[in-house]
Amino acid sequence: MCKDRTSPLQHALETVEALPPDDQKLLIDITQLRLTELRRAEIARNAEVTLQAVREKRASFGSIEDLKRDLSSE
Repeated sequence: MCKDRTSPLQHALETVEALPPDDQKLLIDITQLRLTELRRAEIARNAEVTLQAVREKRASFGSIEDLKRDLSSE
């Protein structure tokens, strides 16, 4: 017996293609908004980690030239 080997992505695409065009557009819009929110949350987490490093004095500051000098001395 041959099992259906359709990937979850392919199954999702086929399901979306079965929707009316207006629903497909709505799905795209909702997906884009959710992806934007995920990215914003990731940026916020990164900012919090950076702020914590500054508070704990683990962060260093300087110009691009300072960074180049630090990297070349390693």
